[in-house]
Amino acid sequence: MNNIYKFFIAGRTRNRENILKICNIFEELHISHYCFLKNEESHRKAGLDANDKNLADKFEKFKLEDARVRTIFEHDLNGEKNSDNLLLVLPAGKSAHIEAGIAYGLGKKCYAIGEYDVTDSLYLIFDRIFKNEKELKEFLTKEKY
Repeated sequence: MNNIYKFFIAGRTRNRENILKICNIFEELHISHYCFLKNEESHRKAGLDANDKNLADKFEKFKLEDARVRTIFEHDLNGEKNSDNLLLVLPAGKSAHIEAGIAYGLGKKCYAIGEYDVTDSLYLIFDRIFKNEKELKEFLTKEKY
């Protein structure tokens, strides 16, 4: 299977503004990426509005068996499988950390950006943790990823 995205951007919906800033860097540099916040197709298929500021609160109240949850899950997992690398935007929730574990298990390079609360040995799955957007942008313009 040929990957169609250079990066899968994972994060927490409540960290929306930071994630969208990161997406802007990828767009500015013309680097293909999948971001769950920008995947309006999956939200539309699930009958949801990707731009709804209260989406996280609404989504968390759905039952796990809800077809909308399955639709989002399948689209996001396909986006991750079809990406070369993962970038976790911190702070991130449980789902985003699970996505990082999936990416690592699939042999993808994993990166993170932002501050983490406490040291965790499992953060060693990340090839690099960027302190800020400037560091990330420099990396993306100079390095092979």
